[in-house]
Formats: sequence, structure tokens, C-alpha cells
Amino acid sequence: MSDHEEVTDPKETLEIQNVVASTAVGQELNLESVAMDLEGADFDREQFPGVVYQVQEPDAVALIFRSGKIVCTGAGSVPAVHEALAVVFEILCDLGIDVGDNPDIEVQNIVTSGDLGETLNLNAIAIGLGLEDVEYEPEQFPGLVHRLDEPDVVVLLFGSGKFVIVGGEVPADAEAATEVIISKLTDLGLFR
Repeated sequence: MSDHEEVTDPKETLEIQNVVASTAVGQELNLESVAMDLEGADFDREQFPGVVYQVQEPDAVALIFRSGKIVCTGAGSVPAVHEALAVVFEILCDLGIDVGDNPDIEVQNIVTSGDLGETLNLNAIAIGLGLEDVEYEPEQFPGLVHRLDEPDVVVLLFGSGKFVIVGGEVPADAEAATEVIISKLTDLGLFR
């Protein structure tokens, strides 16, 4: 049943792939001016309505909008998204833009990957979980999509045993979702 010699706790395989967070500087911004003054920034209103700024350390991308809202994506951890936004705040301050004291940063989405350590029969899982609770159309997408209520995340399961958890707001959401999925699959007799 298992593809691997030693059984690993799937929670130990969890790895954050992306953290998306948003914040705001509390004022409208002149994006043309920001893009000209922000070295390395990319702004093409025809392509995207905001300034795209690549933060080098930590590696992340800040999307800066006219409303003053900033979305940071691509960070590999929650602390990294905070560090990346601190870099953006400092640069904006250097450009004479008042960002306020400690703007509120809200994590919107943590994308985490993991491995259950064995192949999965997605057809059996789709039937076992109930077709009303899953989306599984292998001709459209090779994974099974299962929305959990608690935690409020979406889990993508693949036949290889690999999985992706989308929509978490704290890293613990991925661990909780992994436990829920293992429990459901075990109860169905479809895991270990």
C-alpha cells in the first residue's frame, strides 16, 4: 500500500509555498510617481492596475495600488511577508510617503504542500467523501478538490499522495487540515 519504506507523519512534510498578505498606507498614491521613484518597479496600467515591486530580501512581490492598498505575495513564511512589507514601508517612507505607525498586516492566504506518503485512489475518495463535498473531474484537473469547514480551507489531493492546502490564515491551519484529511481517509479505509 505504501510507496515509501518508512512511514512519515504527513504533517512533517508540510511546507509553506506562498503567503499572501494585505495592508494599506491610508492614503491614495500617485502610481506613476511611485513607479518612477521606486527602483526596479514595474507599472503598466494597461497590463495591471498597480505597481509591481520585487522585494529581494526576503524574496516576495509587493503589488501597490492607487488606493494605498498593498498586497504582498510569494513570501515563504508569515515572518517573511512581514519583513518584505517592512522593506516596502521603509522605501515608501524614503520617498516621502507617510505609511503611518505599524500598518495592520492581514494574512489572506497561506498555500502549503505536503505528502501523505502513499498513492491515493481518487475515484474511491470522491465517492467516499460524497460527490456533493468534492470536485473531481480528472479530465479537467488531475486533483480532487475538497473544501473543509474546519479549518476553513480547500485541500487538493493528488493520486501520488501529494496534497496542497489553500486558504489558511495561520500555519496551524495546514496541520489541522492534514489531520482532518487523514482522519476522513482512514475512516473510509482508504489510507494506511
